[in-house]
Amino acid sequence: MRTVLLIGGTGTISTAVTRRYVSEGWDVTVLNRGNRNDTLPREVHVLSCDVWDPEARARVLKDRSFDTVCQFIGFIPAQVEADIRFFAGRCGQYMYISSASAYHKPCPSPFITESTSLVNPYWQYSRDKIACEELLMRAHREDAFPCTIIRPSHTYSERSMPVGVHGKMGSWAVLHRMMQGRPVLIHGDGTSLWTVTWNEDFAMAFVGLSGNPHAVGECFHITSDETLTWNQIHQVIADALHVPLRAVHVSSEFLSASSDYDYSGSLLGDKAESVIFDNAKVKRFVPGFQATTRFDQGARKVLDYVLNHPEAQVEDPAFDHYTDEVIAALESAVQRVRSSLQT
Repeated sequence: MRTVLLIGGTGTISTAVTRRYVSEGWDVTVLNRGNRNDTLPREVHVLSCDVWDPEARARVLKDRSFDTVCQFIGFIPAQVEADIRFFAGRCGQYMYISSASAYHKPCPSPFITESTSLVNPYWQYSRDKIACEELLMRAHREDAFPCTIIRPSHTYSERSMPVGVHGKMGSWAVLHRMMQGRPVLIHGDGTSLWTVTWNEDFAMAFVGLSGNPHAVGECFHITSDETLTWNQIHQVIADALHVPLRAVHVSSEFLSASSDYDYSGSLLGDKAESVIFDNAKVKRFVPGFQATTRFDQGARKVLDYVLNHPEAQVEDPAFDHYTDEVIAALESAVQRVRSSLQT
């Protein structure tokens, strides 16, 4: 039986990946802090420790080796360096979750392939991911470290709706405003192109790359082929809620400058850019892969879950207040300009 170790295993992406491994008959072990392991399938072997404490990790894993190791929570180069040292000679494949936000921003072209350059001056998160990729590819070239790099874009699950502008507590505040008939913010004019991917679709391709010797030393993004504008994304959500969409369009630069939220990174360095992903490469390596969940279908799944799970309805008064302040400031600016032109 093929063996896999998932470091993390209970996040938006990794939960679906863990379940997919189980369904395909892998012997699955998850290593994490143990905060949300009740969501894991009963077949999963669970190990708990601080994964970045080298002594704790060595004590828990001992001398075990795995066919595949999946790193979902490595964000900075020091963490990847530690993994390279620890797993060298102990895995047949090391799959690293990077990010499609690492692709060149601003985009020289909206058409994104794996050969698109990696540059992001707006977001430290993305620059760290780029640095992690560079470490892994150097280890592969110089020491045959068996890495495979995966770049997800905006992947979502039943626990959270993909929206462009939200606060630190997630998307519920935006959904709640829609349900109350209140306006919501959309960055830019809402016409930039974006792709959202259901996590179970992502998992199909991810697990399909696992144990594939041809995938070693390669980079892949995994996304849906459905491209939507942000106006369309919000309209789909409003339609699923059976409410009118009251959109207020605000420039990403204004949002970045007017708040303590990291909109410089998440908008200017990611969501504000039009992107169209070419998934031809992953489809060559995983024959038969096709993302099948349209966003209108996924949005209904999210609402079915969130509206029936009060714990998913996390209030965010700070973001709610910020939204009202931005809208009031824009309305005031319009009135001042009109008054000035009339005098």
